[in-house]
Amino acid sequence: MGLGLAAAALAGVLAGCGGGNGGGEGRGDTTTSAPPERTTEAGVTRVNADMTDFRITLSEKTFKAGDHTFVAKNNGKHDHALEIEGPSGEHRTKTLAPGASETLRVTLKSGTHEVYCPVGGHEDLGMKMEITVGGGDAPVNETPSRNNGY
Repeated sequence: MGLGLAAAALAGVLAGCGGGNGGGEGRGDTTTSAPPERTTEAGVTRVNADMTDFRITLSEKTFKAGDHTFVAKNNGKHDHALEIEGPSGEHRTKTLAPGASETLRVTLKSGTHEVYCPVGGHEDLGMKMEITVGGGDAPVNETPSRNNGY
């Protein structure tokens, strides 16, 4: 009986790690919760998105077309969310309470994308930037915060 329970527990863990149905190719709109320490699968670029009051900092500075996993972590004192909008479509996390995180899977296409917080005017307070996705070194164009960190 103990072996059967262990097998059932292992099956549950493996099912939870499976992640997708394989049918979402090109959609890039899969949203799942995961701790920031989680590694991504082969061929997927992991990008940590640190959200504070009122700034977004990305761990990557250059982006190439392909699959990316954005790990959005709210390190601020206010609710935040991460939205990526551009040639790849519109992708958004749920609104995250302080300390919460969520993983957002996006298949980035070449071109310029807006990355911002869509919560209550936070974009206007400096929580926005542009990323350029291409084949070479495409820089992140951060918009300086106009509120001096408040």
